[in-house]
Amino acid sequence: MERLTDPANGTGPIDPAAFREVLGTFASGITVVAALAQDGRPAGLACQSFASLSLDPPLVLLCIGKGSSSWPKVRAAGRFGVSILAEEQRSVCEALGRRGEEKFAGVDWEPSAQGAVRITGALATADCALESVHEAGDHHLVTARVLELTARDGGSPLLYYRSAYATGAFG
Repeated sequence: MERLTDPANGTGPIDPAAFREVLGTFASGITVVAALAQDGRPAGLACQSFASLSLDPPLVLLCIGKGSSSWPKVRAAGRFGVSILAEEQRSVCEALGRRGEEKFAGVDWEPSAQGAVRITGALATADCALESVHEAGDHHLVTARVLELTARDGGSPLLYYRSAYATGAFG
């Protein structure tokens, strides 16, 4: 195994490229975090930093880059959906991962009774209410209370592994 840091100096700087390379060996699912903005249009972003946080109360955790132009709109809505993407939804991830106002052009979605945006065909969705936002380096660490859940039968997740899309036969 190749050592990428100096063990004698555990407080030294970590090279960002090495950090990305090493942490990229942890496969993560890809989600879309989306809400109805104040103008009634959907606003959202692709997010791979998502996890369950608590069963009681039901909370989730996500990390959103501070440079996101969509997050302020989602945050202002106060309620949002987290859609867990299926392997065939790579184009949805690419659409929601880009910058611009027309991210949802060609993306099938539906509003929920909770005021969230759900991506059609997702493996599962969680409608959430914003709980807290904390500063964490170059990201916002967000916690949200889960209000409603949906899941479809079958399917496999869209994954991100070593800076590329990956799929797995889980269904």
